Amino acid sequence: MKRRVHSQEIKDAALAKLAERGVTIRDIAQIVYEMQSPYNEDLQLNECEESVRSVLLKRELLHALLVGIELDVLAEKGLLSEPLQSIVASDESLFGCDETLALGSVLGYGSIGVTTFGYLDKNKIGIIKKLDTKSGKQVHTFLDDLVASIAASASSRLAHHYRDAEERANDRQEDADEHAS
Repeated sequence: MKRRVHSQEIKDAALAKLAERGVTIRDIAQIVYEMQSPYNEDLQLNECEESVRSVLLKRELLHALLVGIELDVLAEKGLLSEPLQSIVASDESLFGCDETLALGSVLGYGSIGVTTFGYLDKNKIGIIKKLDTKSGKQVHTFLDDLVASIAASASSRLAHHYRDAEERANDRQEDADEHAS
């Protein structure tokens, strides 16, 4: 009989894998803060952390994390068959599967999520830069892009949240002005 895996088990496993690879919620939140603070002067790092946690509730993203990190680990151990082993271990620039896996989880956050992901993939901010640096024995071919995906999604989520809040405040003001006249 097949064992059913519960959502909490998947989330716990993905968060444990992130931690094993040296990535924290705060690391990702700092990228979100850097991306969103120019547009919201009142933004606090704890809001960014909450947005990252919220994004990490998405099953598709958790699955992508588990698959991507597993492939990185297998490449570190030399357990992938050739030519995939060499492609993943060297983070071959024309591979693209790492970006494709990560991009899939951003799509639910609209065009701002996609463009933010592209920006982060190109500019390698914060922990993404550290993960992308090919030093030591660790392979992060998938993880750097997945972290960019989480940060882009959390950033987009905040942008949408603040736009919605602005619109509600404007609507309330218009209603108040209408009743005052």
